[in-house]
Amino acid sequence: MGLFPEHIKISIGVYVEQFVIWITKNYAGVFESIKHMILKFLLVTQGALLSVPWILVIGLVVIVGWKFKNIKSGILYGGMIFLIGGFGLWEEMMITLAIVLTSVIISLIIGIPFGILIAYKKRVETITRPLLDAMQTMPSFVYLIPAIMLFGLGMVPAVFATTIYSLPPVIRLTNLAIKSVSKEMIEASNSFGASTMQTLLKVEIPQAMPTIMTGINQTTMMAMAMVVVSSMIGAKGLGMNVINAINRIDIGMGFEAGLSIVFLAIIIDRLTQSVADKFKYDR
Repeated sequence: MGLFPEHIKISIGVYVEQFVIWITKNYAGVFESIKHMILKFLLVTQGALLSVPWILVIGLVVIVGWKFKNIKSGILYGGMIFLIGGFGLWEEMMITLAIVLTSVIISLIIGIPFGILIAYKKRVETITRPLLDAMQTMPSFVYLIPAIMLFGLGMVPAVFATTIYSLPPVIRLTNLAIKSVSKEMIEASNSFGASTMQTLLKVEIPQAMPTIMTGINQTTMMAMAMVVVSSMIGAKGLGMNVINAINRIDIGMGFEAGLSIVFLAIIIDRLTQSVADKFKYDR
């Protein structure tokens, strides 16, 4: 009696699947071009990271940690990076960083301008808000399905899924940041004859930068959260080691790879949040 009637069947997923298939068939050339551009940028980023000597990477992490936090934090972060190398996961760490950086850069290129747009356009914001809600609450595994259908297996669909998953925070916080700028400052800028673009670039964005940086921090952390998930569709890196450890029931491998992801996430979170705090205090 308590079961839902079996004869009532609503198949929304079928239409979504047909839509994705239609896009794939009619715009295959477009997605092939996008795939080529993303792959090229990803390989360049990965090659650049792997070409830097390990001792220089650790030194840079220590210096950046010292500059934005303190010397103890810098040494701690450097020690974490050294441990990842000691686990034999240096190359995997750099591949993971390349995927995260590529996804975050794409997210920022799309998210920050779009966040500014919806701050100015109420109607667009009204339409966009439920879409952002859906993107943030949708299970991360769901993003893998259209990624595979559009780009196949490998690094590119991993970047695509990671980008979509990590996009909402930077859009939301950019929108919030621009709307939170003091109206008096905007009016003062306008009274001096500044155009809308000049007011945006010289008044609103500088004032909104601390909150925008927080959005960048959240986007980066969400990209890190997709590392293991994206490895399920062929992305190499630390996530692949976790997947292999699960398949082999190798506790040691899984622990080292998981700890490396934690270390990397801590370093990225602390450094990006420190940059955001620096903007807040320097404003």
